Amino acid sequence: MDVHISLEGRGDLAAQVYRQLLDAILDGRLRSGERLPPTRELARRLDISRNTVALAYDRLVADGFLVGRAGAGTFVSAAPVRGRAAPRGAVLPRASWNAVETPRDTQTARYDFRVGVPDGRLFPMQTWRRLVSRELRTGAAAYDAPSGHESLRAAVARHVGLSRSVHAGPDDVLVTSGAQQALDLVGRVLIEPGDVVAVEEPGYPPARALFRSLGARVAGVPVDDEGIDVQAIPRSARIVYVTPSHQFPLGTPMSLARRTALLAWAERRSAVVIEDDYDSEFRFGERPLEPLQSLDRAGRVIYVGSFSKTLLPMLRIGFLIAPASLAPALRAARQLSDWHGELTTQAALARFIDEGLLARHIRKATREYAARHAVIAEALAGDERLRLVPSSAGLHLCARLSPGVSVRPAPGLVAFEELAAYCGEEPAQRGLVLGYGSIGRDDIPEGLRVLRSRMSAGPETPGSLA
Repeated sequence: MDVHISLEGRGDLAAQVYRQLLDAILDGRLRSGERLPPTRELARRLDISRNTVALAYDRLVADGFLVGRAGAGTFVSAAPVRGRAAPRGAVLPRASWNAVETPRDTQTARYDFRVGVPDGRLFPMQTWRRLVSRELRTGAAAYDAPSGHESLRAAVARHVGLSRSVHAGPDDVLVTSGAQQALDLVGRVLIEPGDVVAVEEPGYPPARALFRSLGARVAGVPVDDEGIDVQAIPRSARIVYVTPSHQFPLGTPMSLARRTALLAWAERRSAVVIEDDYDSEFRFGERPLEPLQSLDRAGRVIYVGSFSKTLLPMLRIGFLIAPASLAPALRAARQLSDWHGELTTQAALARFIDEGLLARHIRKATREYAARHAVIAEALAGDERLRLVPSSAGLHLCARLSPGVSVRPAPGLVAFEELAAYCGEEPAQRGLVLGYGSIGRDDIPEGLRVLRSRMSAGPETPGSLA
């Protein structure tokens, strides 16, 4: 095991080697069972006597931290050692970070209605391994442009042009590590501390938290069955974040009238619209309305997309398409962030798209998700306690709870999410958001039966993401 040791002066060198090896063991950097370098090798690297290293090793063996094995070497003792935590310190973050919560560890449940999780079993993993292996054999091992792999930018431009009528060429596409990084880059380029950013209410909590962390004042704007209420957007808002194709979490699309009104508002107020095309690939009914980006004539819309829901969250590939006036700043922000992301995955995804495999996967997954959507919709139809919000796309359904109805937690049995968790304003709206990416079609009826058994009338108590 290669461990870093730095000697100072020519004092008690054996004591210094002893102390630094002991610190590495106590910190957990050297783990139980790991083999230390031979005394001769470590002495050569440190330019000291072999006897000095041997003395340090002997002290650690005597203290029970190391064990010698004849003919095999010297190893860290098998006795468990707890790593020491970093110093607490006195350095504090900016105040805006105090209110940012990180997600809790996800607990497993027999019936999993969590939101935003695609079914990994539908993904053609064997084909993906073949594409990645090919890139590992032939791909370049060098830094690339911050915009991302050239072939992927071209493939994304073609894909969104055909499937969503988005107007973009390869040079307009900036590849990101998921949609969240795309929002972060846009925010860092556009948001000044104190700027007002309008978001949908209810809406996507990570976007709300991100904008706040950048120093923005976030204003929730009500959403009805036509989308965001444009007249309720604060006059001082510089940015409006919306999910028009499939409002998150309600699931309703923004009407053409509202889209037109929002674009007109942005032009009048010299504002920017961030269009997050959340899981719009999975549509079960009518053709979606044109994206805001394709209707925009003033260059005020930034289009954000992701492959996390379409393919797998672990791939962490998203993209943004912005007006040309913002492109240089966004590329610079990406380079300062993490340069360009993981190029092997990007190149493999480009081939996945160009060979027609993405379109094939979307067709297959859409059929399955449509069937699950239908099972839930049919099961909830006519239930007076849960009023379904109409939706014809995506990976989840939203249902509003009737007054006085509450849902008791069911840890380990059924996982669900409350509509209140997506609200930033008071009073929070009441309802359930039920995902169907993680639960098999045959398990849905029993999962809903269990969920209903946890519902009761009377004093309201919070539900749970089990």
